[in-house]
Amino acid sequence: MKSSREIASTYRSIAKTKCSLSAGSAFLSAIYAGGFIALGAFGSQIVSCSIQDPGAARLAGALVFPVGLTMVLTVGTELFTGNNLMILPLLEHEISPKDVLKNWGIVYLGNLVGSLIIALLVVYSHLPSLFHGALAQTMITASLAKTSLSFSEALLRGILCNMLVCLAVWCAFSAQEQAGKVISLYLPTMLFVLCGFEHSIANMYFIPAGILTASAQGSAAGIALSDVLIRNLLPVTIGNLIGGAFIIGAGFFLLFGSHERS
Repeated sequence: MKSSREIASTYRSIAKTKCSLSAGSAFLSAIYAGGFIALGAFGSQIVSCSIQDPGAARLAGALVFPVGLTMVLTVGTELFTGNNLMILPLLEHEISPKDVLKNWGIVYLGNLVGSLIIALLVVYSHLPSLFHGALAQTMITASLAKTSLSFSEALLRGILCNMLVCLAVWCAFSAQEQAGKVISLYLPTMLFVLCGFEHSIANMYFIPAGILTASAQGSAAGIALSDVLIRNLLPVTIGNLIGGAFIIGAGFFLLFGSHERS
């Protein structure tokens, strides 16, 4: 198993590779990553929708959701929340602020496209009708709950979420074999879902999927675009940045950066 200082060194090299991608390659890679996260999110809804006890339902969903991040890291696609760790090589002066902001912007938009594609495919293949409509109700309820948060609630849950997501990525880099990588990333990812924290990219699937499901049923979810942006995606994205880039990325730079090598 790699030490944290070895992981920091590895990630510096990975970040350089990410920054060397063309805009088109980064965007396409991000579309796949957004789709992978959305598939994991949809799977978590399928397994939880028919469980009556809310605690057991959340646990069941949390056990399935990490499949998405597993696919992202195994394939090597670009995920905005994981890429928040790029702050560490930025502070090491291995990459430039322009490189980081360019990557984050392109990847965020690509993740959005990938998430929306899966939401559209899921809804218009009539999968929400499974389990006598229980899945559809779960999808609609999820979108309503996420857009009913206050700005501060969404922000703080976003911070907590991406602390765990970036820890999952970090832990995965500690392992040499694929099985070890999967186990390492699985537990922190499961924990953030179990705790009800907010992940901006997953929400790019959860919220549109609920809105589209309601529309396909001939009803309105009662969610305005301003609710999606102001009550969820904006504060959650800011929170994800704080948790991933500053608390984990910058914090680990202080702990494990090259300036700390003995």
